[in-house]
Amino acid sequence: MSIEVEMRGITKRFPGVLADDRVDLTVQTGEIHALMGENGAGKSILMSMLAGVHQPDEGEILIRGERVRFQSPLDAIDAGIGMVFQSFKLFPSLTIAENVVFRREPTKGGIIDRAAANRSVTEIAERYGLAIDPTARVDSVPVGVLQRVEIVKALYRDARVLILDEPTAVLTPQETERLFQVLRTLRDDGRTIILITHKLNEVMAISDRVTVLRDGRNVAQLITADSSPEEITRHMTGRDVDLTTPPPAHEPGDVVLEVEDLTVPGAGRASVEASSLTVRANEVVGIAGVAGNGQVELAEAIIGMRRVSGGRVIVRGVDLSHSSIAARRDGGIAYIPEDRHGVGSAGSADATDNLALGHHRTAPLLRNGLLSRGAMLDHARRLIGRFGVKIANPATPVGTLSGGNLQKLVVARELDYNSPILIAEQPTRGVDIGAIESIHRELCEYRDGGGALLLISAELSEILSLSSRILVMFEGRIVAEVPRHEATEALLGLYMAGQEPPQRHRPGAAFVPQKGSTL
Repeated sequence: MSIEVEMRGITKRFPGVLADDRVDLTVQTGEIHALMGENGAGKSILMSMLAGVHQPDEGEILIRGERVRFQSPLDAIDAGIGMVFQSFKLFPSLTIAENVVFRREPTKGGIIDRAAANRSVTEIAERYGLAIDPTARVDSVPVGVLQRVEIVKALYRDARVLILDEPTAVLTPQETERLFQVLRTLRDDGRTIILITHKLNEVMAISDRVTVLRDGRNVAQLITADSSPEEITRHMTGRDVDLTTPPPAHEPGDVVLEVEDLTVPGAGRASVEASSLTVRANEVVGIAGVAGNGQVELAEAIIGMRRVSGGRVIVRGVDLSHSSIAARRDGGIAYIPEDRHGVGSAGSADATDNLALGHHRTAPLLRNGLLSRGAMLDHARRLIGRFGVKIANPATPVGTLSGGNLQKLVVARELDYNSPILIAEQPTRGVDIGAIESIHRELCEYRDGGGALLLISAELSEILSLSSRILVMFEGRIVAEVPRHEATEALLGLYMAGQEPPQRHRPGAAFVPQKGSTL
């Protein structure tokens, strides 16, 4: 096979950080190449240089044997490089076709030819099995469709190399399999795919070869068929990692969190509609659902960040429905938000201040009415060490951290409250497998110590690994309740897509554990 992309000795420095250190990467034409590594290993920065977002300080990039130096993403697009980012780069108020052809619109008589744009988008979509309606507005379609739009947008610009950054984070299992079918079709058509992902099962299922980065350096280039998840993990972390989760140490205790008929208004219809749930001490209740089906709104309503039009939130018998966020925090709710940047942290503040948030109202950080900087530093160093946050020092602004390391910092702060109820939204999103193991262990210790955990995650493997009971949300409603021993990814995926559950899985249905049940 010919070489499509070659990166030689790529080095990239940022203030106080060596992101990539003489990295070599070779990607063959017509292959699916997985790029793996722990958080902060340099994967996204390496791909951002290939996509023209950043320029390397040292080294060279060759595309089909020709040396290139991209000054902007437009240069990379002209060279046939397309990148689909985790956060989609689309205009919500425009149609799918308008987004796809933006800056390259077909014209007729000096006017944009919308019919021609629709035809071009339809032709590409049909050729590769990407079912989309070119006339639909972007803000009216589900997230799985948005990803197809991004891929069509790259193909419209004749991308020969397609870079996908964590592409399955917001997809159901069925949508993930459809995406993989598309990627295989693209590969068979001679396109080259580079896949950044933390999901080992997906790497084994879809990739031809794997490159592993650790601490900014290339440590392994593997043929997937000749490798194993255990070998890849050892290259990533330098050790063996076990993601099997032990069963709860205790039977569930008293009810800690009660949500009764909670309704959250939305645009056109309720974001959350008359939803009820309970979480007990020593219990993990998981909520599964495709992004955009009310999970975020439910969590934000419980913590007090979102207005409700009905229902109650009760913690340890105290009605907090009309309480402020601070009062709910004081009442026993800790919260790991989905948005670690906008909600979970203050990017311009340093790690010491971010880790002190919430703790600053009590001793030992508060002494005689004043904050103790020494106690804050000790607090920050303890949590940074305990959770393995890769950071130069506690005085470093958290806005400079990789997404995974920022996630570790937010999780560390919230778990350190030792609150009776923890709402965890996507607690391991964007973190590497070693950090996932560590965070899962901490969540299990929290549970076994009497904590009640409401877990909201797009990772069904995480939901299945940690939860005793699993609720499924669809279009703002809790549509199914499945005991762990009955749950599979396929079954949950059907409910997530709107299939009506049988009587025994409907919320509130009486359930009698079967013999041998681990509940």
